[in-house]
Amino acid sequence: MALPDRKSATADADRVEAFLRANPGWLAEHTELYAVLAPPVRVYGDRMTDHMAAMLRVERARTHLLLAAGRAAAGIAFRVQDAVLALLRSADPADCVTGELPGILAVDGAQLCVEAERPGTRLLPDGTVARLLGGRAVLFRDAPGDDDARLLHGEAAGLARRDALVQVPGEGPPALVALCVRNESGLDPAQGAGALAFLGRAVAAALGR
Repeated sequence: MALPDRKSATADADRVEAFLRANPGWLAEHTELYAVLAPPVRVYGDRMTDHMAAMLRVERARTHLLLAAGRAAAGIAFRVQDAVLALLRSADPADCVTGELPGILAVDGAQLCVEAERPGTRLLPDGTVARLLGGRAVLFRDAPGDDDARLLHGEAAGLARRDALVQVPGEGPPALVALCVRNESGLDPAQGAGALAFLGRAVAAALGR
């Protein structure tokens, strides 16, 4: 691939400069570009100061978003740690999932669903876990108001705005933990998938004791 010559680069720069001079408000209307621009080494005059301030605002906003995402993911991870400790203490993993995990994980419902008869669990038809998860360890769903939601969550299905289905691996009958929330901001699929997958493995270990 041939590199652009200096004359072509200068012509491109001239066109960019001409466009910005003809449209002085354009850059201020496209603040996302400040994230990729290098700030001026020195500040001369109010206009340059405004652009420097805009670049700083964009970078601060980006940093705040990253920090907020990190705090949310860490919060889920810490709650899963507490949930695993609760499973270790409990003599009845199914009762722990339905009785303790909603409060620990800050969700509105938690069910242990198994493709076999087991006290304290919700019975699933054969093949349901594989059909729903498709080999995934965790599946997030928005507005899961379907027959599957009623099968997984029972009476809580009507309130669910989002759910997370967590595979419970192991040699026993296929199983999953179904979590649901009535708040659309809960169970954010961008955060916590790894921690919830670990929770599924912890439930499997508790069931195998």
